[in-house]
Amino acid sequence: MIRFDFKTYVEPFLDEEKYKKYMSQKKEILEKFNQHESIGWTKKITDRKIKSILECRDEIKKHCNCLVVIGIGGSFLGSYAFSKMFDHYFFKNSFEVIYAGTTLSSQYLEELQEYLMNKNFAINVISKSGNTMETEITYQVLKSLLKRKYSEEEVKKRIIITTNMDSGPLREEAEKEGYTSFGIPRDIGGRYSFMTPAHLFPLSFHFDIEKIISGYYEGRKLMDQAYEYAVIRRVLFDQKKQIENFCVYEENMTFFTEWLKQLFGETEGKKGVGIFPVSTVHTRDLHSLGQFIQEGNKIVFETFIKVQESPYEIPYGKKSLHDWNNQVEDAVMKAHFKGNVPCLQIQLKERNEKTISSLIYFFQLAAAFSGFLFGVDPFNQPGVEVYKEEMKNNHK
Repeated sequence: MIRFDFKTYVEPFLDEEKYKKYMSQKKEILEKFNQHESIGWTKKITDRKIKSILECRDEIKKHCNCLVVIGIGGSFLGSYAFSKMFDHYFFKNSFEVIYAGTTLSSQYLEELQEYLMNKNFAINVISKSGNTMETEITYQVLKSLLKRKYSEEEVKKRIIITTNMDSGPLREEAEKEGYTSFGIPRDIGGRYSFMTPAHLFPLSFHFDIEKIISGYYEGRKLMDQAYEYAVIRRVLFDQKKQIENFCVYEENMTFFTEWLKQLFGETEGKKGVGIFPVSTVHTRDLHSLGQFIQEGNKIVFETFIKVQESPYEIPYGKKSLHDWNNQVEDAVMKAHFKGNVPCLQIQLKERNEKTISSLIYFFQLAAAFSGFLFGVDPFNQPGVEVYKEEMKNNHK
C-alpha cells in the first residue's frame, strides 16, 4: 500500500491560483500523453515474453554461476536500483549478478576481468541504440575475456543481447552470431523501460518477476496522485524552488534515488526549464547537506520516501531501531518545514517487489506529466547526444 501526503508540509507554500491553473490542464495533458508514440510502457507485457525471459534465465543457470549485466543509463539503471534495494549488505547470493559498464575507468575494468577469471560467467549487454560508447567498450573487453576462457560454442551460449527490436549494430551482431537476444520496443524509451527484458531478465535471477509485473500495473491506479505530484512540483518551480531533493532513510535505496535523478533530469531538463534532481540518504547526509537545506538558499523542496514497516526489528530502548529511523524522518520534515522548505511525503507500508514496482510506475507517470507541464517532450533526451558528438569530433 502506498499513501501520499502532499499537503501537511507543502500547502502553505503553494500559490493557489497557479495550482488551480495547472490542475485545470489535466484533460489536455492526459490527451497529449495518451496520443504520444512513446507510451508502450503502459501496455501489458505478454505472457510469451515473460516465458522467454524465464527460459533464458534457466538455461544460463545450468552452466553459469555469474551474470554480468553491461549497460548505462535508463535501460540499465532501473534493474540495478531495484536489485541493490533488496541485496543483502554483507552476504552474496549463490548466483551472482554484477552490473558493469557505467565507467571508463581502466582500474575498474582490469579488476573486473581478474575477478571474472575465476567465475563461470555469462554477459547480458543492454543498449537500445546498440552504439552507446561506455557499454560498447565494456562489452568488447568482456567478450574478449569470454573468448579466451571458452570455446566458440560456449561463448555463443554466454552472450545475451538486449537491444532495438529490428535495427542497430547489436541487433545485427545477434542475428549474425546466433546469440540469444531480447528486444526493446520502439515505443519505449530507455528510462521508461522497466517493464521490458532490459530489466526483467537480470531481475529474474533473484526475484519473482510475476510479483514485479503485478505490482507495476497496480501503479496504474495512481494516475491522479501522479498528476497532482507533477502539478505541485511545477507550482513550486514557479516559486523559485528549482531543486528537488529525494530523501531516503535506507542506505540500500541509494540507487533508487539515482534512478529518480535520471528519470526526472532527462525528462524535464530541456529548453532552459526543469527541476534539478538531487538526493540525500539520511541520517548520514543530515550531518552535511542538512545544514544547507535547513538554513541555506531556499531553492530546494523535498520528496521523502518513508517505509513504515521493516522485517528487521532491533530493540533500542522502548522502540525498535526502525521506529527510531522513522521518528527521525518525521522530525526532519517538521524541522525543514519550519525552515521554509516544502516537504512532500510518499509512504510505503513495506518495501517489497510489488510496492516498489507500483512506485516506479507512479514516478514514470509523474515525470511524463511534468514534462508536458513544462512544455517539453518528456520522452526524448537530445542533450545527451552532445558529448557523444564531441567524442566523435575528437577522433576525426
